[in-house]
Amino acid sequence: MNALTTLKTTIALLLFQQIAFSQETKKEITATPYTIENCVNHFELEKATKTKVGYQYWFGDKNFTHENTLKMSIVEPGKSTHAPHHHPEEEFFYILEGSASFFLDGKTVVAGPNTSLYCPPNAEHGISNAGNTDLKYLVIKKDLR
Repeated sequence: MNALTTLKTTIALLLFQQIAFSQETKKEITATPYTIENCVNHFELEKATKTKVGYQYWFGDKNFTHENTLKMSIVEPGKSTHAPHHHPEEEFFYILEGSASFFLDGKTVVAGPNTSLYCPPNAEHGISNAGNTDLKYLVIKKDLR
């Protein structure tokens, strides 16, 4: 077999694998039975997960959605969910209640309710409660499974 034939065969096999994988993935995603009942999610504190610094409540996690997740975090005064970090996914925070100290790539701002905060991919970021009441915010993030 000459080099050109080998190259064409290899490319054809790779394309076939990509098509097979995408169809397999598509079947997996469309298998989720979405109903009006499981697409409407009302916050209930009893169903929230207690953390060391407050609570978190998933409105839509990676096991339910196709690629985006939505979580509400409640953080006690003077605390943060974790130290500044980075990851390949972009992320939005939306402040519902309280005062947030938002760290992004070496700079910090304090923001209040009805403010969105954006974290580009791989940017070092963190959020903590800068006030004396609970900080309540939404986290919107793409799941890069």
